[in-house]
Amino acid sequence: MHIHILGICGTFMGGLALLARERGDAVSGSDANVYPPMSTQLAAAGITLREGYDPAHLDPEPDLVVIGNALSRGNPAVEHVLNRGLPYVSGPQWLAEHVLRDRWVLGVAGTHGKTTTASLLAWLLEDAGLAPGFLIGGVPGNFGVSARLGAAPFFVVEADEYDTAFFDKRSKFVHYRPRTCILNNLEFDHADIFPDLAAIETQFHHLLRTVPGNGRVFRNGDDPNLTRVLERGCWTPVETFGDGAHNAWRGEPDAQGEGFTVRLEGEAIGHVAWNVPGAHNRLNALAAVAAARHAGVPPAQACASLARFAGVKRRLEVRGVADGVTVYDDFAHHPTAIATTLASLRRRVGEAPLFAVLEPRSNTMRMGVHADRLAASLRAADRVLIHQPAGIDWDMTAIVEELAAASLHANTDEIIAALLAAAPPGSHVLIMSNGGFENIHARLLDALQARAGQRTSSA
Repeated sequence: MHIHILGICGTFMGGLALLARERGDAVSGSDANVYPPMSTQLAAAGITLREGYDPAHLDPEPDLVVIGNALSRGNPAVEHVLNRGLPYVSGPQWLAEHVLRDRWVLGVAGTHGKTTTASLLAWLLEDAGLAPGFLIGGVPGNFGVSARLGAAPFFVVEADEYDTAFFDKRSKFVHYRPRTCILNNLEFDHADIFPDLAAIETQFHHLLRTVPGNGRVFRNGDDPNLTRVLERGCWTPVETFGDGAHNAWRGEPDAQGEGFTVRLEGEAIGHVAWNVPGAHNRLNALAAVAAARHAGVPPAQACASLARFAGVKRRLEVRGVADGVTVYDDFAHHPTAIATTLASLRRRVGEAPLFAVLEPRSNTMRMGVHADRLAASLRAADRVLIHQPAGIDWDMTAIVEELAAASLHANTDEIIAALLAAAPPGSHVLIMSNGGFENIHARLLDALQARAGQRTSSA
C-alpha cells in the first residue's frame, strides 16, 4: 500500500511514517516546514519528503492519504484530496486501526511531561526484555527513533489532547483506548482549539471512558484539575503518584544529587540513582515505574533501569559547547514548562551566567493567553532574549519591562549577535522553542567558535 502523509514532519506524523514503513507500506509525505530531528529520521528511513503542499505531490495517486491536524480546508493538497475523492484518514485513526488493535496500549497523557514519561516507560519495558512498540513526540536517546512497531503485546503512545484533524475535532487520545493510562497533570493550553480549562477536562473525561475496567489509571494525586476530571466518572482502578503524603507512589529525594527512593504505600521498594535534573522528572519517572509494574516489570528492576536512561532530544539537550559557552535546546513553550526547565538548569549550573532565549511559537503563546505568567517563568535567568515574530497578537514590551535584563528581537540574527556580545566563556544558553527556530542552536555554536578563533588570532 502507498501512503502519503500530509504534515509528515510533525513529531506525531513523522513517527507514524516510520511505523507505516516498518509495516511494509510505501510511504511519502509533504510538509510546509522540513527540519531536524524529524526530517533526519525520515531521510534515514528512505522516506521521500517534499516541501509544500502542491497537489502534484499526490501524483501518482496514493492508496491512502493520512492528513495531519495542522492542515485545514483551503490547503491545496487537502482540497485536491477532497475533490478527487481520494481515501483519507487522520493520523490517530490510522494508528488505532493499523497498529494499536489487539495491542496492550500504555498511554501517557497530560499537559507537561508526556514525551519524557513515554520515553521513560518505553525504556523500562525495553530494558526488561519486553521489546515494546512506541510512538513518542520526541527522540528517546535509548532508541534513536521516535517510533517503532516492537513486539506484541505492549505499545507505548504519547497521548496528546490536541484535536485529531480538520474533520475530527475530538482529542487524539480518544482513538488509542489504553489499558494502562498515565495522567501527569492538567493545565490550560491549546487556546486555539479549547475555549477554557473545562473544555480540556471534558476531553480527559472522554479518555477515561475508554480505559477498560481491567486496566489501570495512574494519576498525579496532587493535581486538583485531574481530581475534577475523575470526579466526573472513572470505571478503572486508580493509583496515585506525587509528592503529597496521601499518594500511593512517592519519590523520596536523596540528600545529595538527583537520586530518590521509590515508596509504594510507604514501603521502600527501589532506589533510583540518576543525574536527570528536576522534581518534574522525578514525578515523570515515578509514573513510569508505576505503569511499568502494571505491565509486569518489578519496581526494583525498573528503578535500576532508570540509571541507564539516556534522555530525550530537545529536552534540556546539550547541543554543544563553543568558546566555553554551553548551548541547550528545550521544547518548553508553556510558562510552567519554562519555569521548571530554567529552575532545573539553574540548580545544575549554580551561579554561572544563564541566558534564556525564547521563541513564542505555539498558537497559545502567539495569542498571548499566558502573557501574565511569562515574565515570572523566566526570572531564573540572568538575561532573557525573546524573539518577537511578525504578526504576534499582543504587546510583548510589558514582559521585558517586568524583567531585570530582557530584550525583544525581530530575528535570530539579532539574538545571536546579542549573545556573542554578552555571553562570556562559562555561560549557559538555554534556547526554548517547539519548532526548528531557524537552526539557531547550530548557528550560535558556529558563531561562538568563530569568536574563540578571533580571540586566539588577536592574542
